[in-house]
Amino acid sequence: MTAMAPSRTEPDLSYLLDHTGHVLRTRMAAALDEIGLTARMHCVLVHALEEERTQAQLAELGDMDKTTMVVTVDALEKAGLAERRPSSTDRRARIIAVTDKGAALAVESTRIVDEVHAAALASLPPADREALLRTLRLLAGDALAVPSESPRPARRARQ
Repeated sequence: MTAMAPSRTEPDLSYLLDHTGHVLRTRMAAALDEIGLTARMHCVLVHALEEERTQAQLAELGDMDKTTMVVTVDALEKAGLAERRPSSTDRRARIIAVTDKGAALAVESTRIVDEVHAAALASLPPADREALLRTLRLLAGDALAVPSESPRPARRARQ
């Protein structure tokens, strides 16, 4: 006897979010690669330009672990886009300062990110775009703001 799969009455939200997120990340990676950046590098540049932030603060904003953040900042420094400087308020902390070259590239990368996002939403009528973004903001700020504690946590997708 063959077992029957349970019938779904609702769409698989996990699949929809994971699949669309994966496709968006791959498109973003390809677009940013054209100017020599990764999504993480873009994230660090943009957030470091907003205000003086430590490496740890930028890692938190970019949802990066310490090792990933170090590798990302190393790449930014090697490319002449940012540099580590001592914090004026905490001698143990390092501020990530964006160079003029990095600031110019952040303008370009922000334009690219906006284009990728616009292309992803282009097939939706304007009202549906607004509804989707409003709903995702609500979920990200409330019901799906914090992952559940689990003895076997779900692996994060590579960015």
